[in-house]
Amino acid sequence: MTTTLPISDELISEQNAKISAAVLEDYEALGRRLKRDNIDIDAITRKVAGFTVAVPSWGAGRGGTRFAKFPIPGEPTNVHEKLEDCAVINQLCQATPRVSPHFPWDKVDDYSALREEAEGYGLGFDAVNSNTFQDQLGQAHSYSTGSLSSTDAATRAQAVEHNIECVEIGQKIGSKDLTVWVGDGTNFPGQQDLGRSLDRYLEAAAEIYSALPDDWRMLLEHKMFEPAFYSSVISDWGSSILAAQTLGEKCKCLVDLGHHAPNVNIEQIVARLHRFGKLGGFHFNDSKYGDDDLDSGSINPHQLFLVFNELVEAEQNPRDGFNPAYMIDQSHNVTDPIESMMCSADAILSAYAKAVIVDRKALHAAQDSNDAMLAAQTLRSAYKADVSPILAKVRMDKGGAIDMLSTYRASGYRDRKAQERKAVGLGSGIV
Repeated sequence: MTTTLPISDELISEQNAKISAAVLEDYEALGRRLKRDNIDIDAITRKVAGFTVAVPSWGAGRGGTRFAKFPIPGEPTNVHEKLEDCAVINQLCQATPRVSPHFPWDKVDDYSALREEAEGYGLGFDAVNSNTFQDQLGQAHSYSTGSLSSTDAATRAQAVEHNIECVEIGQKIGSKDLTVWVGDGTNFPGQQDLGRSLDRYLEAAAEIYSALPDDWRMLLEHKMFEPAFYSSVISDWGSSILAAQTLGEKCKCLVDLGHHAPNVNIEQIVARLHRFGKLGGFHFNDSKYGDDDLDSGSINPHQLFLVFNELVEAEQNPRDGFNPAYMIDQSHNVTDPIESMMCSADAILSAYAKAVIVDRKALHAAQDSNDAMLAAQTLRSAYKADVSPILAKVRMDKGGAIDMLSTYRASGYRDRKAQERKAVGLGSGIV
């Protein structure tokens, strides 16, 4: 299948031509600044050019709160339209070549054709995501009181079957990871036996694990609260790593930035999971209060940098085939989702670039000598660096847009889709 990319290459070139000279001038100036610290800007640029992050298929649509959803014209209504929007993101930012699908939301009759369609856009598929936190039409058993940890054996079997089906779909579209997040938990003290609910989860998860192909991984995603507000079965990184260690080598932990208590030291969690070879994936977003699913880097960019400092440390000292699945995971309630995910990709790459230029020799020396101030300032020096010329040059060299936002708006893409696509109705929730 041959697919035409959504944005005109001519438009991108025209928009880039207006500012390419300024980008090169800024890049050369930054290169001279970095050279004083014995940093080769071209080497950093090559590393940034090689870094990619997946986008979620569901993130291409407007999100919602627990109360309402306010759709915008031109939203995608099926997986084919989602892929087209994801292609726009990657075409302009040149850093998001993979899409993470969610089932049954993205079900189709022909997955070989779906894979071919994605490849026509220059996209591949990342981790597949199962949905046992939501009932579907015609479903035999409800997940209202749990899925993999349900007290009802038939409901647990249904949840296991769905996850295995996701693996089978994933094999057809070229995925290698299954992300498992369950909304299982309780809202009242005494509602369930907290120990036995975990036992049921582990027993059911073991059935999914045993069905994994040899080259697949199972990524367990923890979440402190919501939809259950008293207890969650896999509520924190401790529960996640214990479950992953119980299930086996192919089971890893997935960290979502919003799934922790306020002020939790997430970068330390990253370091701990890596230490035991269980860091399997990362979902990027930001939060102010809880699991807000805000745009990456929009609230606490310094925390994002500190997380990447640990990820780069892990990258340079890999354990057990360090290969985390990176994905943006946001809910876009008031913005155009394409714009939000492009800007988030930029924030993520910026944090990565800053982490790469950390003087690790000086940092480790300060740490070993217990020089707290010098260690902190070594990190701060990298964080204060303006790496935007590196990101802009990477996009330009790859054929993307230097100024993603203005190029996207100049394309009129959203207005065209508003005329072509069926309108999305009012609703609630994230889909």
